[in-house]
Amino acid sequence: MNGEAPESALSTVMLLITGGRRLQERLDERLAGLGLSLRLLGALGHVARDSELSYSDLARRAGVTSQSMRATVLMLEELGAVRRTLPGQGHRARLELTDRGSSLLSDARAVAAELDAELHAGLTAENKRALDHVLLHALGPEGAGSLPAVPGSPG
Repeated sequence: MNGEAPESALSTVMLLITGGRRLQERLDERLAGLGLSLRLLGALGHVARDSELSYSDLARRAGVTSQSMRATVLMLEELGAVRRTLPGQGHRARLELTDRGSSLLSDARAVAAELDAELHAGLTAENKRALDHVLLHALGPEGAGSLPAVPGSPG
């Protein structure tokens, strides 16, 4: 036996979960080299797209509590990636992306592109389109609608 599971024993769900975890681990490892985590990158990307979001809006989008998002934003401030432009009680959080934040997003975009290239290595253009189609189908309409943009990309 060559150590491979027979095709009939494979579960698509388990393959997707295992593959997703491995890709997330690889992304987290590379982001750590930039001083980021996936959580910090997600918040940074949201701020880059809409500086008018409140902590509650950011938290809702990230699926965390407002308190957790405040801690995340504080970490981004300490990294010099964002700054508050309307501090104080009773004001909606207005966060501004700094030059450092823009640079981090650009670096993270390059990391994501490297991982994409590794994932697509050996695939034909047709296979890549089919893979994307299958993954979007697996997410369903509500999942596909909540996909984050490539970090740092417009829109």
